[in-house]
This record gives sequence, C-alpha cells and structure tokens, in this order.
Amino acid sequence: MMHRKPSAKVASIGVTRTQLAVEAVLGWLFREQPTEDYGIDAHAEVVDAELVRGRLLALQIKSGSSWFREQGPGGWWFRPDAEHVQYWMNHSLPVVIVLYHPERECCYWQLVNRETLIETCRGGWKLLVPEAQVVDESAKAALSQAAEGDPYTLRIRELQLARPWMRMLVDGMRLVIDIEEWVNKTSGRGTIALGIDNEDGNEPEQLVSWNVFLGLSSYVEVVPKLFAWANVSLHAETYDDVDYSDYPYDRDDWGLLHPYMNPSGEVDFYRLELTLNGLGRAFLLVDQFASEGPRQLTA
Repeated sequence: MMHRKPSAKVASIGVTRTQLAVEAVLGWLFREQPTEDYGIDAHAEVVDAELVRGRLLALQIKSGSSWFREQGPGGWWFRPDAEHVQYWMNHSLPVVIVLYHPERECCYWQLVNRETLIETCRGGWKLLVPEAQVVDESAKAALSQAAEGDPYTLRIRELQLARPWMRMLVDGMRLVIDIEEWVNKTSGRGTIALGIDNEDGNEPEQLVSWNVFLGLSSYVEVVPKLFAWANVSLHAETYDDVDYSDYPYDRDDWGLLHPYMNPSGEVDFYRLELTLNGLGRAFLLVDQFASEGPRQLTA
C-alpha cells in the first residue's frame, strides 16, 4: 500500500488556498499549470468588472512551515536556486512567489524582479517575502499593476504561452475546446477546457481549463480571442449524432453555436476543434528565428 507524503498534502493545500484567494478574494481567474512548466505552479489572470484582457501573473507556490523559518526584516527570506532565478527572470510573465503558512492558513507574496532579488556573498540568491503582503484585497492594486503591459506586450505574451499548443497542432495532434455553460445563470458563468482528442473513442485528454465569467459576452465572441492563433470549428465527430431539427445548424458556421448535450437542463455542453491559422504559423516562424537565429544556407 502506498502512502501519501505529508509534504505532498501540504503542497496541495497551499495551491488550493492560493486558488481560493485569487478567485474568491481578488475575483480573478486561476489556472493550475502542468508539472512540466518548470518553476511555475499556476497563472493568475486579472479581471476588472468581468473584463479579461490577457494580463497574467505566473505563480510559484511554496507550502509549509519550513519556508517561514528564516526571519527577515518584516517578513521571511526565501532562497531560490540559481536555475529557478534564471528561468523566472527570462519568463514571458511577471513571476510572483507565494508562501502558504499552514498554521495561519494565510498566503504571502512577493514579486521576482531585479529590485527584490538580492545576490548573496556566496553567489546565491534571496528575496524578502513581507508579512504585510497577504494575498487578499490589499494586494489587488499592486499585483494588478505588476501584470500590466502595453497591448503589444500582452498580445505577444499570450502567443508565447500558447506556443506548446501550437506545436502540438504542427505535430499532428487534434486539439479540442470543451465548454460547459450554466444556462440558468445571467453572468455567463462556465468553464472552458483545452484538450487532446486522441481519436480513441475516449474523452479528450485535458491540458488546461479556465473558469470564466463572460457577463453579456458570448462564447462565439470570446473563444476566438482566447485562441487567436487558431481557426475554430465544430468538432465533427461530436456533432455527427446530434439531432438539430430544432436548431438552425450549419456545420461550416460555428457562430450558430448550439450545445450537443444538456442532460440536466442546467448545463449546456459544447465541443469545438482548433486548427493552426496564419497567425499561429507566422508566430512559430518568428519564435524559431528568435530562439535559434537565422539558419545557415547550404549549397
């Protein structure tokens, strides 16, 4: 019998508590990141009056009393390794360290930048996480400002974050969007999940999901903005067996979007498919050039 390590439980609680603070207190979006995103546990997306504009923060979440052992002036010293520091400083998003104190059930934060990072005499790094910087309403203005950027920078960030998904499409994978919308809510509340259709008859393998609050906006308006690098169409296999006698259904126009299922009468289910568009292909070329430089011509 395998036993779960206490440290794993504390780590999971820390992520959950941070998610609760981001979503319930700040009123922002929180999405946990896959484990292969080295040194980043989640993204927090700023929402102003239900308006989502692509302003994101990358969160590294550390949980447990051990992170609070080294007292500093008005807070605690956090000592990252050099590899993480290099990764965070080159990250496409502003990075925030979040320390979760299990006894206090409280999350504390600090930005990772050239002002907060201090190089030690032994060649290491440290930064102070102030006790006054709690992930609550008091943090909203500072964290929102940290996520700001000019529209050009924000759009480039979105493409950089979507780069792994673009490459999946280039490699021949099928990416689908699953939408669940609570139809009895007037806020446009629901979830959007991105996954891989492995064409094996099973449900898509989920990559990431978002809780969304669209207000008066529709998914037809929002989805192309979230996935600007892709063309969006109805997922053919899902909709093949749907009776659309009651709907003005046009397979070539997903703007006439209707659910393929509503088993309870409360949640509409949609499934769409992504294919790489001109913007996505162009970005991958620019990204390759930026990463590798110009290729040598051969005779």
